[in-house]
Amino acid sequence: MSDCHTFESRQALDRALSSYIAKKLQQDLANDVAASLAVSGGKTPCGMFEQLSKHALDWPKVSVTLVDERKVPVNSTDSNERMVREHLLQNQAKAARFVGLARAGATALEDLERELLAMPRPYCTVVLGMGLDGHTASWFPGADNLERLLDQDNPAQVAESVPPAAPHKRITQTLSALIASKEIIIHITGQDKLDVIMNPDSHNLPIRFILDQSSVPVSIWWAA
Repeated sequence: MSDCHTFESRQALDRALSSYIAKKLQQDLANDVAASLAVSGGKTPCGMFEQLSKHALDWPKVSVTLVDERKVPVNSTDSNERMVREHLLQNQAKAARFVGLARAGATALEDLERELLAMPRPYCTVVLGMGLDGHTASWFPGADNLERLLDQDNPAQVAESVPPAAPHKRITQTLSALIASKEIIIHITGQDKLDVIMNPDSHNLPIRFILDQSSVPVSIWWAA
């Protein structure tokens, strides 16, 4: 089982996790000329992002990207990019380089592949969330191309995904792209989500493909 860090409040989780990520980025910056971070959208990471944005790092040398994105305008309230810009790319972190996933045109995926591969790699840290259906990134149970998205030998960095139930088409990094990182953090809140992860019958859910792989260390950071 992955390491599980539990906290008495979501505010304490936000503070601790932001400090941990800042420390990891600082270590990468001390050893290399640049560092990179891949993050998820949704409401859960907003407070953590705001805390992280205040840390004194050499932010111009940090590249930030998204794990996945909805196919909506970047000014939409459903846009992960908008959320990251409003909560993370502020204060000192405003100087970070951001690589968004929103693209248009016939060569959108090819262009995005090149941009992601040009980032400092491996990712210093990948921060994932999880839905109650066990999806993470935009790997949804029942998606037509789920097997391809979760194939560790898939050379693609990104792919389109159409959730069977959730709104909006998506673009998502693949499992093979995300495990090319130094560590993966699963950031969740609420007893219901922890129960999903701890359920012995969850072995077929997309989140298990992160928890059960052995290529990169995974930890769970949780508060009720």
